[in-house]
Amino acid sequence: MSKNTPKAIRGTQDIFGPDAEAFAFVVETFERVRKLYRFRRAEMPVFEKTEVFARSLGETTDVVSKEMYSFEDRGGDSLTLRPEFTAGIARAYLTNGWQQHAPLKLATHGPLFRYERPQKGRYRQFHQIDAEIIGAAEPQADVELLAMADQLLKELGIEGVTLHLNTLGDRESREAWRAALIDYFSAVKGELSEDSQERLEKNPLRILDSKDRRDRPFLADAPKIDDFLSEDARVFFEAVTSGLDAAGVNWIRAESLVRGLDYYRHTAFEFIPDEGSAAAEALGAQSTVLGGGRYDGLMESLGGPATPAVGWAAGIERLAMLVGDRPEAAADIVVVVEDDEMIEVGQEAVSAIRNAGLSAEFIASGGKKKRYDKATKVGSHAILSMSDGERRLRFRSEGADCERVAAQLKSLNLD
Repeated sequence: MSKNTPKAIRGTQDIFGPDAEAFAFVVETFERVRKLYRFRRAEMPVFEKTEVFARSLGETTDVVSKEMYSFEDRGGDSLTLRPEFTAGIARAYLTNGWQQHAPLKLATHGPLFRYERPQKGRYRQFHQIDAEIIGAAEPQADVELLAMADQLLKELGIEGVTLHLNTLGDRESREAWRAALIDYFSAVKGELSEDSQERLEKNPLRILDSKDRRDRPFLADAPKIDDFLSEDARVFFEAVTSGLDAAGVNWIRAESLVRGLDYYRHTAFEFIPDEGSAAAEALGAQSTVLGGGRYDGLMESLGGPATPAVGWAAGIERLAMLVGDRPEAAADIVVVVEDDEMIEVGQEAVSAIRNAGLSAEFIASGGKKKRYDKATKVGSHAILSMSDGERRLRFRSEGADCERVAAQLKSLNLD
């Protein structure tokens, strides 16, 4: 590579080969599962007005204050590359009249952008799959989303991952809990980590999931949400957990699992690798595989009416790491022309094969004597060679795939 050749931007990646196959497998599986659950596909803009994220996520959050890629366009508007999906989906729901479809089940996937330190499984341009149910206040919506996530992980073949579940209560429950946490942690403020001292003023709930050793001595005795739950909030959470049991979704209670933003209500959850599992070893410190929660207050922050909603997102890169390398699929057939006079005949044959739904490679260039050798190096179930006015079909293995290819080729009269 020349010294003058531009390098990839730090925090981005070029995905190819088995890695790309694993990436595609995650997306294809997500698309298949979302159709089983009747989630409608949505395509969202890659950039929005900066205020969409500032108002949704909060000016003081790390994402807004430190991590967003924002710029001024030629019209003088401040725009931001999306750092997450939910805010843009909420904006679209309000501005496009999607309320008429409520309860609306949406699914999307694509690239997101955050300026942060690149590390294993985390990039500055990364990709997520995302599922949301908007306009449904019932706990059954939470159960359906979680059952969908659980089935997705199973169909990806990801094992050793457990759903960690908590409740944040309704607005009244959360506010009472928040006030108790402020009182509790204020008494030991000087002994807390710098991050937790800052969170005490902004998002005191976030202190509960601190990993700093200076905070750990105070976490066990911190006020618990269960002591502040209203009857309605308690009934809601019980309906979620009983629904998960009925759906066969394994879960554990995680009282320290929180969401710091004020618009989150009731259910908060993460799928986390079990300690010592292969998934935990593969991901390292980036432990969360999939996460989300109920955000009943988000629409109001964007100027809309109070609208219940719940959703989750998962990083495609992390899921692909857990899926592991996947080899590229073998071609159904390779058509190799060893006689230049038969190139057009070969082109007709390979077109007919592809139109019949079979995958095919076409080799008709290079040294004539080396073309067949080249064909044998291509992973395939069969080789159709053309030379001296004749066609020769050879199957390279046995099994269901070969039987399928043979049956389809027979109808084309190519053997």
